[in-house]
Amino acid sequence: MSGFPDLATRVGAWAPELRGRLAANAELAPFTWFRVGGPAQLLFSPADEADLAYFLKSLPAEIPVVTIGLGSNLIVRDGGVEGVVIRLGGKAFGEITIEEGHRLRAGAAVPDMRVAKAAAEAGIDGLAFLRGIPGAIGGALRMNAGAHGGETKDVLISARGVNRKGEIVEFPVADLRMTYRHSGAPEDVIFTSALFQGRPGDAAAILAEMDRITEAREKSQPIREKTGGSTFKNPTGEKAWQLVDRAGCRGLVAGDAQVSEMHCNFLINRGAATAADIENLGEEVRARVKAATGVELQWEIKRIGVK
Repeated sequence: MSGFPDLATRVGAWAPELRGRLAANAELAPFTWFRVGGPAQLLFSPADEADLAYFLKSLPAEIPVVTIGLGSNLIVRDGGVEGVVIRLGGKAFGEITIEEGHRLRAGAAVPDMRVAKAAAEAGIDGLAFLRGIPGAIGGALRMNAGAHGGETKDVLISARGVNRKGEIVEFPVADLRMTYRHSGAPEDVIFTSALFQGRPGDAAAILAEMDRITEAREKSQPIREKTGGSTFKNPTGEKAWQLVDRAGCRGLVAGDAQVSEMHCNFLINRGAATAADIENLGEEVRARVKAATGVELQWEIKRIGVK
């Protein structure tokens, strides 16, 4: 990765008052559920929202920036990622607060399932579907994540973030123009927190619903494997897994990557797969589905980096 030599040293000069952690040539595979991929040229973990804004304001515009969360819906390619990878974490982005009117505010690094649990324990109904989403709030905002009949847009009031100029911005849900697995937020915005609206509910009943969601996931999805969640978006009026199955791809293998036998909209790393194995398998599935059904599947998993 020679496009931006000595980037860590240069960032230190550009932003001398930076408080977050910088790591050059940082391995990213441990941060992804697939456990594959090359390093980040520079990995930055900001101390808080102000630190993130200062960093982005100080960084020259030509330096590419990518944000990752829990890595549950992500392939990092084997060649690694040029420029800066930002990963939010720590107390500043991991807090949940309960507010009046059955509202909940959560940092972008909070796992969706933890938001669901906090809401349930506070007697806030409507957010239990988040228990079935294996990611964090930042990712849910970026892709309007959903499961079990609920979507992020259904319960979102507003989202807050920082843009590439280092400006703190806030979006009412209507301004995000959320549709199926998509947010219309500007691509350069890094979400930092969100405010959600629930409704009165019984804590015991909500927790029981979450238990049902957990049981359903464990029975139908390979959640104990090295996987990336749902691989392809559901086409209008169709289920991606059914199309994959009809194309004869259940159990299909490329290298050490495999289409799950349990749920064929999931790809799994059987242990020694490369990112290329996984991505190539996904593309082979797309080609076979197109040939068999005429439907062109779209990736739901985000892919970043150099092949």
